Amino acid sequence: MEKSRMNLPKGPDTLCFDKDEFMKEDFDVDHFVSDCRKRVQLEELRGDLELYYRLLKTAMVELINKDYADFVNLSTNLVGMDKALNQLSVPLGQLREEVLMCVLRLIQVIRSVEKIEKILNSQSSKETSVLEASSPLLTGQILERIATEFNQLQFHAVQSKGMPLLDKVRPRIAGITAMLQQSLEGLLLEGLQTSNVDIIRHCLRTYATIDKTRDAEALVGQVLVKPYVDEVIVEQIVESDPNGLQIMYDKLLEFVPHHCRLLREVTGGAISSEKGNSVPGYDFLVNSVWPEIVRGLEEKLPSLFNPGNPDAFHEKYTVSMDFVRAFEQQCGTQASVRRLRAHPAYHSFSNKWNLPVYFQIRFREIAGSLEAALTNGLEDAPAGSSFCLLASHRTWSSLQRCWSDEMFLPVLAHRLWRLTLQILARYSVFVSELLLRPISNESAKDTKKPLVTGGKDPSVTQGNSEDQASGPAETRPVASISSTQLIYVVADLDKLQEQLPELLETIKPKLEMIGFKNFSSISALEDSQTSLSACAPALSDRIIQDLSESCFGYLKSALEVPRLYRRTNKEVPTTASSYVDSALKPFRQLQSGHKDKLRQAVIRQWLEGALSESTHKYYETVSDVLNSVKKMEESLKRLKQARKTTPANPIGPGGGMSDDDKIRLQLALDVEYLGEQIQKMGLATKDIKSFPALAELVAATKDQATAEQP
Repeated sequence: MEKSRMNLPKGPDTLCFDKDEFMKEDFDVDHFVSDCRKRVQLEELRGDLELYYRLLKTAMVELINKDYADFVNLSTNLVGMDKALNQLSVPLGQLREEVLMCVLRLIQVIRSVEKIEKILNSQSSKETSVLEASSPLLTGQILERIATEFNQLQFHAVQSKGMPLLDKVRPRIAGITAMLQQSLEGLLLEGLQTSNVDIIRHCLRTYATIDKTRDAEALVGQVLVKPYVDEVIVEQIVESDPNGLQIMYDKLLEFVPHHCRLLREVTGGAISSEKGNSVPGYDFLVNSVWPEIVRGLEEKLPSLFNPGNPDAFHEKYTVSMDFVRAFEQQCGTQASVRRLRAHPAYHSFSNKWNLPVYFQIRFREIAGSLEAALTNGLEDAPAGSSFCLLASHRTWSSLQRCWSDEMFLPVLAHRLWRLTLQILARYSVFVSELLLRPISNESAKDTKKPLVTGGKDPSVTQGNSEDQASGPAETRPVASISSTQLIYVVADLDKLQEQLPELLETIKPKLEMIGFKNFSSISALEDSQTSLSACAPALSDRIIQDLSESCFGYLKSALEVPRLYRRTNKEVPTTASSYVDSALKPFRQLQSGHKDKLRQAVIRQWLEGALSESTHKYYETVSDVLNSVKKMEESLKRLKQARKTTPANPIGPGGGMSDDDKIRLQLALDVEYLGEQIQKMGLATKDIKSFPALAELVAATKDQATAEQP
């Protein structure tokens, strides 16, 4: 019944339903919707319901406002309503403060705009507004007043971002900004053209006040720096003179003292400037001069960064980096240098130099030359070289080239250090491969034939074209190496290790250029030396073995001595056999022919080692000969006793020395002569393995031979 007495708001006549339907006690939603669908579609029903819902909400708000006091009195009777209202008071108070603050900021924006416009209008001699006038220039003091107010305007405008009122004022702010910037640009140009320090100072201080220092630096770059750079950087002029690049850089460096003196004095960037009266926050060298120089180099001199010609690239890069260092010195302070190195234009200029490509070109040059020399590694070194073999000479020259002034670049120090270790490792492998070759008895001149590569092994001999065409590379014979060439390898190995400390002394100042000082931590070069030293014992063993075999090849001629005297009626021997001199010939050649290439300690080691091995075999040979002679004598004695006759030629004609004693005497003379020659070579016979026993043996047989003489 109460519902029927309530008055619902009247809706539009176009509604598809009767509002009074909602007030019926038997109101049913399903029946209501079904009845409405008979007249309209569901979409239209939904639209009418939403429209009437908004009317109900509006009517409810009006009812609450009309009977607000009654609603408040009603709320006091609700449980906990006082506490809830107290909780709302704090956020409502904060909201009030925020709204008040926004209003004050907007008021301040309006006041600042009006104040600036008033200053501008007061400077205009026309009736129209200055903002609508034809770009008048304001004085420095007026600009500073406007800038101070404009700075506050900008602050409050940022704080009021999003406010509708700010959007209405924004065109006026944009006009003020345009006028201010235009006036500042004109005033700065006027100050620069007339060299008026006061105008420049006022103008820059105004730029700083409105936080537009970068605009001033950009203006200087466009108006002052760019024309000069475009005039100096001309590709045709640079390439027409061998020193054209250096001349261009010198002219660019002249720009700062000639054209930036006033700016640096005003901003405190010069030594002679008064710091107390300077305008801080500017760095024209970093933000105006340097970007324009880089732009000019990249746009007008693109060939500068081309790494195709490594020699030209190295020269251009070196001259350019000297220019960069000279420019850094003009910055005046470490802080300015740090800003320069952090500037995007600085990184752009550095990244333009394609250093990896330059290094790859140099790497191919060095590696290709070195591999060619190692492939023909048994060729003689060029005249005047301190090395014997071309491979060793090229290895050392490659190491020197890595750190030469013509190739070295500080930024590539780590790559060149790795290449240095790779060169030494490759040479070590080369020496190890030589140890796998058989030793030839031919001279070095005869064995140095052109080599061809079979598979991955470069150490195979070059046969005729038919053999190469018909047979696989693996079946070709392995190239041999002579003892002389082995000696050359040892000499070069020793020389290379001797010169490595010299190389390190060359490397040290190069590494110091990049700030590296802890040279005690460089152990890789010592490891390379150790790897090279590890090859020396095996080489020495091969040489000693070859010398020993060559020597014994003649000493074993002692087996022929019995044939020379038995039943030949030869005279009693008085001199040593010729085979002894022949056996010692390789040792004499070693001492005389290689004394300038090898250390005497090495020569002595080889001589003692080879003589020890050869005399040991010689001792066994002489012992066999003497035992054979003795057995022959005993056999003849038994034959004499059996036949009761005189043995055939037991003694020489006329009762002289027997053939067996001649044999013993000849062997004794040979051994004595061998000992004398060993001592003449500067060796002690007691240090030669088996020689003392050999000398004792033949001395006993000699005594026996002479004692049996009639």
